[in-house]
Amino acid sequence: MEAIELIIGIAVAALVVIGGGALALVRRARGKDVEELPPPRPRPGLDYAPGVGDDAQDPRDSATRTVEQLPPLDAVDASETPLPPADVVAEASGPDLDRPAPAAGRLVRLRERLSRSNTALGQGLLALLSRERVDEATWEEVEDTLLLADLGAGPTEELVERLRERVRVLGTRDADAVRELLAEELLAVVGEDVDRSLAVTPHDGRPAVVLVVGVNGTGKTTTVGKLARVLVAEDKDVLLGAADTFRAAAADQLQTWGERVGVPTVRAPGDSADPASVAFDAVRAGREGEVDVVLLDTAGRLQNKAGLMDELGKVKRVAEKALDGAGGVDEVLLVLDATTGQNGLQQAKVFSEVVQVTGIVLTKLDGTAKGGIVVAVQRQLGVPVKLVGLGEGADDLAPFEPRAFVDALLA
Repeated sequence: MEAIELIIGIAVAALVVIGGGALALVRRARGKDVEELPPPRPRPGLDYAPGVGDDAQDPRDSATRTVEQLPPLDAVDASETPLPPADVVAEASGPDLDRPAPAAGRLVRLRERLSRSNTALGQGLLALLSRERVDEATWEEVEDTLLLADLGAGPTEELVERLRERVRVLGTRDADAVRELLAEELLAVVGEDVDRSLAVTPHDGRPAVVLVVGVNGTGKTTTVGKLARVLVAEDKDVLLGAADTFRAAAADQLQTWGERVGVPTVRAPGDSADPASVAFDAVRAGREGEVDVVLLDTAGRLQNKAGLMDELGKVKRVAEKALDGAGGVDEVLLVLDATTGQNGLQQAKVFSEVVQVTGIVLTKLDGTAKGGIVVAVQRQLGVPVKLVGLGEGADDLAPFEPRAFVDALLA
């Protein structure tokens, strides 16, 4: 009996001790002696102001700082770090650089894609002219086909007149003969003897300077990146200038394109810098680095905004100033969206008046059946189409080859 009472007493004592320890822990957790948790880390996507979108007309607030410019989160000194200088050169790095495909023959390689998108023009004309009887109604259909393909009124009238005469003289509806006839006439209106080479050879002890311009959404930055790949494939030393300081992340996008092929990018520390100053710094860096070509990306702008167009003219003048009298900008490439058709012609005209366009880059040519825009824009500006975009791939920017283009239309 006494042994049982002793065991019960020991158990009660143990429960008291355990309960007291638990109570102490609860009180400690509720008390002020608990170690404070560290403050939450900043949230880059929420705690810093976002950039302005692609269609904005005003630059980002100069007080806004990008995430990469903030001091490290674990830094002992919480004071601000100074912003980098205006002419920051982002060096391309990384052991695994892309090897761009050779530029020569790209249009032939992408012939299937081009022919699929343009059957309304080439195949439509072939079907019409191969009929057993080509009457007035047929010629009206031929004219409608050309107009719907954005060839333009003048070139359409000229082409139909020549086709009428040659079909009458030919006197046959043999498919091969008609195809050959069409190929010759389409090649004549596209222009086989036009100089479409890019002026990208350094001269007078300085690099060639290429300015890329256009309206919002035509793919200028992507075009500059793809053009860099074309030039690298030709063993050119290239430097990129991120003079699009209006669109958030435009410089990051351009720098990424450059890093993939080992090309450096000159950019401002923020998105509110003067685009003309960035262009100046890029050309100056290109001269000092003895590169072959400086490619300048610019912000998209609407052709009816006089202030923005004037600024574009300033970018060109300041870039030429950095050459110290050793000539001007070698190429001004206007990027046009081929899917806009005739609407792009007025854009082209205004840009040409401001910066004297020397060549056209037609993007999204794989997404339209209106291949006639090639002819229309050349007639409108008097300058050749030099490059065409045939897809979203990194190497889908091709030097424009008239014969390969016409062959693809009739494939």
